[in-house]
Amino acid sequence: MKRIFLVVLDSLGIGALPDAADYGDAGADTLGALGGSERLDIPVLRRLGLYNIDGVSLRPSVDLPEGSFARLGQMSPGKDTTIGHWEMAGLIAPRALPTYPQGFPAEVVEALETAWGRGIICNLPYSGTRVIDEYGPRQLETGEAIVYTSADSVLQVAAHEDVILLPQLYEYCEAAREIMRGEHGVGRVIARPFVGEPGAFVRTAGRKDYSLEPPGVTLLDLTREAGMDVIGVGKIYDIFAGRGLSESFPAKGNGEVMAELDRLVNRSFRGLCFANLVDFDMLYGHRNDVDGYAVALSEFDTWLAGFLPKLGEEDLLIITADHGCDPSFPGTDHTREYVPLLIWGPKLKGRRNLGTRETFADVAGNVQAALGLPVTLGTMWRQRDL
Repeated sequence: MKRIFLVVLDSLGIGALPDAADYGDAGADTLGALGGSERLDIPVLRRLGLYNIDGVSLRPSVDLPEGSFARLGQMSPGKDTTIGHWEMAGLIAPRALPTYPQGFPAEVVEALETAWGRGIICNLPYSGTRVIDEYGPRQLETGEAIVYTSADSVLQVAAHEDVILLPQLYEYCEAAREIMRGEHGVGRVIARPFVGEPGAFVRTAGRKDYSLEPPGVTLLDLTREAGMDVIGVGKIYDIFAGRGLSESFPAKGNGEVMAELDRLVNRSFRGLCFANLVDFDMLYGHRNDVDGYAVALSEFDTWLAGFLPKLGEEDLLIITADHGCDPSFPGTDHTREYVPLLIWGPKLKGRRNLGTRETFADVAGNVQAALGLPVTLGTMWRQRDL
């Protein structure tokens, strides 16, 4: 194969993993929840084999799926974006990244306040919109920085742009990234600027992520070292701290990511185009919006119908996810789930059910096999397995 398009439907889990109860996620099923919405209409994904995957209860499945398909388990502990992407890129994390359900400890707060020269407010897990509504007025009065977290391994810094100018907010996050290492090595430090007046605060497009660099070799590194292109679309650059990429297009939202993919499919390159569609998770999963999630997935399906014919004879499309975020489940956190693997290409061999695989790293193995590289990741895929 010449070009691989790897598309991550952020948070599209397909049912609880065997250890989901250890995470409080027994019974979670993101795709199953969407099946309860009258707004779900995904004929292309169904034709590719989504409903034929092991354990998927949605019907009707198809008799002769057009793609190869599998259910992927997760070997790494945790259920966050960073760990999920690392594993699908072949890097299985030895331990979960730290989370802070009670807020950050005193030594972290003191280090941040010293580095920034200003106080901190909140320091609790919070919704990103609620935190600015509730703490924004105080920040306008006092100039303190809003620091909060979530169920993910993140430290987020929210700041009104009239209080902390954007370049200064980024400097604060860079300093926080240096502090949050080792024992407190969170997956991401995130700048969350906002504007407006009390009662009408809105987040801006100035979000910026400062990720922990992957602690080992990934698919991106190996593909780049082989002299091939590695193109990131959406938040891929942030997740991998820029490592292993030859180019990056930080599109915002599903619509921009899909538009960027439409542009790139008309461009000549050899290697991997790796894209993440974040809206499923950010706008719908975390906000318990089943219908909104179903509509967004249906919009992706409509786009997919137009994208598939653009793929060349030597191209391959791989669709997967990085974790679950069941919008019908209690709470707003990610959920520990299996994820789908769908593979399609004009010259795909052996379109079939690849069963249940033990690790997201099989995504990386597929890519290596398809590009003709030595398969060193996943569970030893070969070209004939595709």
